[in-house]
Formats: sequence, structure tokens, C-alpha cells
Amino acid sequence: MATVELRFSALPEHVRTARLVAAAVARRAGVDEAVLDEVRLAVGEACTRAVGLHQTGGISAPVKVLLIEEEKQFSIEVGDEAAHAVSGERAPGAGPGDADSEADEDEMGLAVISGLVDDVEVSAGEHGGLIKMTWPTTPPPTTILV
Repeated sequence: MATVELRFSALPEHVRTARLVAAAVARRAGVDEAVLDEVRLAVGEACTRAVGLHQTGGISAPVKVLLIEEEKQFSIEVGDEAAHAVSGERAPGAGPGDADSEADEDEMGLAVISGLVDDVEVSAGEHGGLIKMTWPTTPPPTTILV
């Protein structure tokens, strides 16, 4: 199992770099070429979401991205350190009008990711959130020398 860890300051300009790194590592891991655009878009959406949560929450910690190559699958985990509200509660520090618009943006981003990736797991709590996306890989063709 090979893992690449990427950490970047929660600034929108770093999301593009995360997308490019994710696509390059996915290609090397054996993710089908036809799916690489979906990988880029999903990672961009997940990283943009994490950056927004960090900026809104005033969190200086970096956004963390893990690119994990396993046998027959490739996973990307995008983690944030923002406190996430439990269903029906307002996130700590959110103003009265903030909760609805932030929740709508959050739901829209998660819907886009779910539309791009078949295997998605989202977890969130008071100490941060994690989006794990997984794609199948195909082993490189075997060359037989005669």
C-alpha cells in the first residue's frame, strides 16, 4: 500500500495543485483514463469545501489530502478540522443567517461529489470532517516475452 500525503494552506489557489497531484497519482495507481476527469473534479470539490470550512471557521491548520494506492483500488481522503454541527444544531461560531447558506453550499458540494464518485464516505464531527472517495484500478497489462 502506497500513500501520498498532501497538506496545503486553506487558500483557494492551492486547490488546483491538489487536483493535479491527485490526477497524476491516480493515473500512476491504475485508475482508468476515462475516469481521471471525475477524479479531478471530485477532489477539486472536496478541497474547495474544506478550504471554505477552514476560512469560515478561522482555522489556520492545513487541509489534508491522502492519496492511497491499494490492491485493486485507489482512495482519496480529504480532511478538514472544522467543527461540524450535529443534525439540527448550528456550527460553533455561526451567526443567525450563516447556518442556512453554509448548509446549502455544503449539501450542494456533497451532491456533486456523490454524482462523480460511486464509492463515497462522508464523516463529520466536532473535531473535523473527512470525505473518502474510492475508485477501482486496473493492473497494468502483462507483457509476455517469447
